[in-house]
Amino acid sequence: MHCGFLCRFLWLWPYLFCLEALPIHKVQYDTKTLIKTIVTRINDISHTSISSKQRITGLDFIPGLHPVLTLSGMDQILAIYQQILTSLPSGSVTQISNDLDNLRDLLHMLASSKSCPFPQARALKTLEDLDGVLEASLYSAEVVVLSRLQGSLQDMLQELDFSPEC
Repeated sequence: MHCGFLCRFLWLWPYLFCLEALPIHKVQYDTKTLIKTIVTRINDISHTSISSKQRITGLDFIPGLHPVLTLSGMDQILAIYQQILTSLPSGSVTQISNDLDNLRDLLHMLASSKSCPFPQARALKTLEDLDGVLEASLYSAEVVVLSRLQGSLQDMLQELDFSPEC
């Protein structure tokens, strides 16, 4: 009885040594593909296009464009957007929020491949005031969040071409 188990284990032994970690270029490719998918989802949802630089009172805490991003900076920005999206009552942003979680996992994998220390994303303190802003202008808040998220994602996509720092 033990011989059968041992024989199967010995038969699999060469395959166990041939297993390699997921190549980093594959993770980077998957990260870029997921970013493009999220941008497409935002385009499908967005009805109105506004400038990501436009300022709307009460929504100043939403991240704008950041020209040079590090992996930890990207994660922090995505964490903020994820917190905001989960606060929006619209069901149309649920999948985008889930995609952001997956994107953050991919960024963690990229960071660990570079042996980067990856701090936990800080909680956004101003989210306590978000409910009041959402009650006052729900549609505007969603449009601004999605527009700025789209701009941030496009910046991240460009930064990933240059292999960003930790």
